[in-house]
Amino acid sequence: MFQEERITMIMEQLNRNKRIDIKDICQQFDVSRDTARRDLLKMEEIGLVLRTHGGAVLPQKPKEIFEYKDRLVKESSVKRDIGRLAASLVNDGDFIMMDASTTVQFAAEHLAAEHVVSVTNSIDIADVLSRKKAVRTYLLGGELNLQHRFLFGQAAIDSLANYQVDKLFLGACGITSNGLSYPDVEDGVVKREMIKKAKQVIVLADHTKFGDQMFYRIAGLDAIDLLITDQQPAPPFMEKLAEHHVELLVVSEDELDDKTDCK
Repeated sequence: MFQEERITMIMEQLNRNKRIDIKDICQQFDVSRDTARRDLLKMEEIGLVLRTHGGAVLPQKPKEIFEYKDRLVKESSVKRDIGRLAASLVNDGDFIMMDASTTVQFAAEHLAAEHVVSVTNSIDIADVLSRKKAVRTYLLGGELNLQHRFLFGQAAIDSLANYQVDKLFLGACGITSNGLSYPDVEDGVVKREMIKKAKQVIVLADHTKFGDQMFYRIAGLDAIDLLITDQQPAPPFMEKLAEHHVELLVVSEDELDDKTDCK
């Protein structure tokens, strides 16, 4: 049997079982361990597998991150509900901070409190807030990420040193028992600094973000004071929220004031 034929059959088994051991290749194709290793090495070279100790696994598919304008319309009704509830938590005279996320932009659109001072690294959220006469807005400096429309870099970090706010509204790309994570390091570094500047950290995340682990972890669950979402998480994650004293607010089409307290 030629190597190409074995590779095709190995891939069929990997697609069924997600992993394969060298000994299985030896037994199935009646080849030596050296031949099995060469097969896996060839498969790794062309990107079909990741070699492990004694075998191989399928590589994890990269998570697709849509551009900001596309994310703004994806699950927009759910994000709008979450944003509306988040906006209702802002009191007259609050100092707030908003990161560059689409769900937080919906919170900005529904903001109705008076005499609010806001800080953001999102050019879109700054634009939304600029149309609200009752809100004074400070836009952080830095370099602009064209795809995701946030400002980042040392200038943004330096600007944050001057602010202290009552509430931070933070979107989430991924949230697990290990905490909050994001695909972009540059964005994550700014968010991490924002957390340090807020008395209360409020995370806005629809249920699709639960269990999703992104590339860059910015904080553990203990950094979160309040999580606003559209569906109650699974019991194991609820236990983790309670363990870290995270309050949970769940919104739905029927009742925006449905509240579950994990404290």
